[in-house]
Amino acid sequence: MFWLGIDIGTGGSRAILVNQAGRLQAAYTSPHEEMRMPKPLWAEQRPENWWQAAQAAIRGVLAEAGVHGSQIRALGLSGQMHGLVLLDAQGEVIRPALIWCDQRSQAQVDAIHAKVGREKVLAYTANPVITGFTLPKLIWVRDHEPHLYARVRRVLLPKDFVRYKLTGEYASDVSDASGTSLFDVVGRRWSKAMCEAVEVPWEWLPQVYESPEVTGVVSAAAAEACGLKAGTPVVAGAGDQAASAVGNGIVQAGVVSCTLGTSGVVFASQQQPVYDPAGRVHTFCHAVPGTWHVMGVTQGAGLSLQWFRNQLAPGLDYDQLTAEAAQSPPGAQGLFWLPYLMGERTPHLDALARGAWVGLTAKHRRADLIRALLEGVSYSQKDCLEIIEAMGTPVEKIRLSGGGAKSSFWRQLLADVFGKPVVTLETQEGSAYGAALLALSREYGSVQETARLATREVDQSLPQEPATSFYRRAHPVYQSLYPALKPIYRQCQDL
Repeated sequence: MFWLGIDIGTGGSRAILVNQAGRLQAAYTSPHEEMRMPKPLWAEQRPENWWQAAQAAIRGVLAEAGVHGSQIRALGLSGQMHGLVLLDAQGEVIRPALIWCDQRSQAQVDAIHAKVGREKVLAYTANPVITGFTLPKLIWVRDHEPHLYARVRRVLLPKDFVRYKLTGEYASDVSDASGTSLFDVVGRRWSKAMCEAVEVPWEWLPQVYESPEVTGVVSAAAAEACGLKAGTPVVAGAGDQAASAVGNGIVQAGVVSCTLGTSGVVFASQQQPVYDPAGRVHTFCHAVPGTWHVMGVTQGAGLSLQWFRNQLAPGLDYDQLTAEAAQSPPGAQGLFWLPYLMGERTPHLDALARGAWVGLTAKHRRADLIRALLEGVSYSQKDCLEIIEAMGTPVEKIRLSGGGAKSSFWRQLLADVFGKPVVTLETQEGSAYGAALLALSREYGSVQETARLATREVDQSLPQEPATSFYRRAHPVYQSLYPALKPIYRQCQDL
């Protein structure tokens, strides 16, 4: 028997199979259409395309492994968080989804805080409202597209739209729901008080479950579309970061991960909800029942390298880019990169922040540009780590995953910038792997035990001198750049 994990990412849908020991058996990715950006800082995708890609990924991984759908014991779902999927009374998609990195809703964020009160928002949901979250996107549609808003009968998150197509059920999990600004994170349920305060109908929201719980079964129609067996259980799963944390074994206090995908996330498990008074990191429910987590987010982590490749180095792959970066010395000859291509969350909570190279001279080469880019993302992730450490989380080492973990150069760079050992695991599948482990955890009785059995450290990068001392001096210079440029961002937006 096998267990299936499906991750609805930004760039594609990935399906993986694991055996009863949690070992990876096969993986398959079906790419999504390119993210639509009708205006600067806007970001949309078609939910229908996620479903098409999920079907292709499931069929692809079954074929890759030579496995029949009847051999799948259960499946779990993961996906990009915060996206707004709107369905009408017939269950049809009303408009393209506003996804996690869409930054158009600052006016709605300000209006929510003014109407509800920032202290009440924190009391209701444990986090300030930010542009990345789901609620301000919904209010933006209400403000700007009232003819579409009038048709809304259901609000879903990205992975939960795919769940709906698989099972016919409207359901979510506590970790993903935590990022909507409509969820009582401490009570692990929807916040009726917040819904009433912002006048969002309670009945639009799906039922929420703990991550390992079964939310429904694969329907006959979905079984035909995907090659699965009708009646296969579908567990709640988790938002991509909580699922990735399960895949990385971040299921108990004191173990910290760094995931470098399109965004970059530093993540720590907590036994009780713990808050940053400034709201610079998020406090969410974890995929482990009865626990919570904190995470800091760099919006444009892998996105920075992807943007560079697509716009400035077409034809080169990521290995070629990092190999070129290695030709530049630490500090990239005085060049810094601010990774704010889609605004920023941690530590600045600024939707208007813009990316920049600072310190550019005629002497700089492309290798310096790339190295500065990787260093800038790493500095931003260190900002996240320092906030989490200041909240009382002990950090001895960091487990690294995501696309950035595949680069030995970037692994060493992060160890030098963090000043701590960076370790990688045998399985580098992140969110899809965590989703599969959540499905598998029904066999072992707990998520913790499943993660303990399945996760194995295989590589370690230790901080090296003199690079570590250099980055300790350079990081404060990086931190000084955002305050200096912040007054200019609004002027850029208004042009």
